[in-house]
Amino acid sequence: MLSLFRLRHLMVSQMSLDTKSPNDISTFPVSSLITIPAVILQDLLGAIQELKDEVAALREERAQDHQEMATLTARMDTLTARVSSLESMEEQDISRVCLDIAQDRQRITKLEKPPEPQPTQKDRAEILRALLAANNGKMLASEARKKMHLRKDLFSKLLKTCDFLETRPLHSDRRKEIIILK
Repeated sequence: MLSLFRLRHLMVSQMSLDTKSPNDISTFPVSSLITIPAVILQDLLGAIQELKDEVAALREERAQDHQEMATLTARMDTLTARVSSLESMEEQDISRVCLDIAQDRQRITKLEKPPEPQPTQKDRAEILRALLAANNGKMLASEARKKMHLRKDLFSKLLKTCDFLETRPLHSDRRKEIIILK
């Protein structure tokens, strides 16, 4: 590419014959025809062509940049939509997990709390209390069950609902349980 310095140098060398200053535009001839040597004209045309090629290359590069920007913008929009979708799914999952935790806590609380006695169990509990009171507050569990005419599973449930008594293994025979009033 023909640099401005070289172009100016060529112009100065041609004008040195006239001994005019190249910086003073008023010193150029006023006539409409200018005589330029063929070498300088070819250099100017070559420099102009190089500049045109560079401008075309820059335009092509700019077009590629615009296309890349459009592609990246579309990709970013897709990723933004996907992130939004994932965030909403995450919020739903968190809500579901929180609800599950609350329900589990309620279930655990129910399991830890002794069950409320049924009306028949309340009556049976009063009968058991009276039976224990009549036997000085202590009695073998098997004897109490037989006297109340209850199955083993019903009697076991009754003992779990009664908070006024405690059960311990019999000291002489650990296989048997004794019921004691508190």
